[in-house]
Amino acid sequence: MKITDVSTKTFVYTTNQMKDSDGHSHPGPPREAKMTLFTITTDDGTQGCTVVSPRDAREDLLANYVRPVLIGADPMRTEKIWYALYKWQRGSGFALDDRTLTTVDLALWDLVGKITRQPVWKLLGGYRDKILAYGSTMCGDDLENGLATPQDYARFAEWLVKERGYKAVKLHTWMPPIPGAPNVKSDYLACAAVREAVGPDIPLMLDPNHWYSRADTLWLGQKLEELGYLWMEEPMEEASISSYQWLSGNLQKLNILGPETMLGKHWTRAEWVAKNACDMVRTGVWDVGGIGPSMKVARLAESFGMSCEVHGTGAGNLAVCAAIQNTTYYERGLLHPFIDYDKPPGYLKRIDDEMDADGYVHLREDAGLGQDIDFDYIEGHLVTK
Repeated sequence: MKITDVSTKTFVYTTNQMKDSDGHSHPGPPREAKMTLFTITTDDGTQGCTVVSPRDAREDLLANYVRPVLIGADPMRTEKIWYALYKWQRGSGFALDDRTLTTVDLALWDLVGKITRQPVWKLLGGYRDKILAYGSTMCGDDLENGLATPQDYARFAEWLVKERGYKAVKLHTWMPPIPGAPNVKSDYLACAAVREAVGPDIPLMLDPNHWYSRADTLWLGQKLEELGYLWMEEPMEEASISSYQWLSGNLQKLNILGPETMLGKHWTRAEWVAKNACDMVRTGVWDVGGIGPSMKVARLAESFGMSCEVHGTGAGNLAVCAAIQNTTYYERGLLHPFIDYDKPPGYLKRIDDEMDADGYVHLREDAGLGQDIDFDYIEGHLVTK
């Protein structure tokens, strides 16, 4: 079996999310946005697909780097294909970034699942068939009854736990361009309000998004220890490993989870473990270049007796969560009082991560990644040149 075609179809759909000037997602009025269906096809007609942002499947990158590697290749040789693309990153002047690498990797694994008639999570190890999700909030905003105050966060977290069934919650607090953000005192007030609202037994986490100095981070970390938080991620610039070594050494109860967005794939994660810069290891398909390197990070963490927590939502991350033993939760979000997360976008018949009333996301038995893509919708909403 050989790969014979790599193709894309860009389409429009309606969303009520928008991004601010710093790239953070917030609720907004309904608008049209674009997505791309990326497809790998074999000589017997079997196809592997994933839906991505158009920037992650640019035609120039596909023409110059992706198709020359994939066309004629055996799709079952996922590691060989991944390394062939990875080596082109330097040759492309790093235009072939990790997001495009992830796009190819996800579609390739979906194809492997279709060929073998197995769900990807089982092919990767199949440790569990369901996993608890934590509710991961959007960043703070200035919307009335949104996430504008500590009381807003408390009210929303209480709903997530008591009404929706989440057994854990993670906060993303206020970020620029919100005036005065980021601010450790504001973060603390939100974290304290949420703890009071959900009680002492619900695991809570914070992602401040790496804006703070050592002094501010330590102050906030010690306050989170008093509140009984489980972990904190990206409180400082992740390029400074020594800062995280210092932080981990100065906190007694709060786990530091990282690195999240630092480049370098599984090799960077290995350096963080070797240098005692984190207590828990972070991976995620969009952060490290796909499912393959995400699994390498998980095995690395397991070898050191460390938890590996997976960053982000989606079918690829869910497959990794189900495949490995040393993880705790699946990150479900981003969530907001004004967003109906459980309503699928037009191009999906079902969301990837349907959750039951007890807070569990169940893995599907469908071959491949298990996405329920509405191909008819996509065909009916194609972007025409």
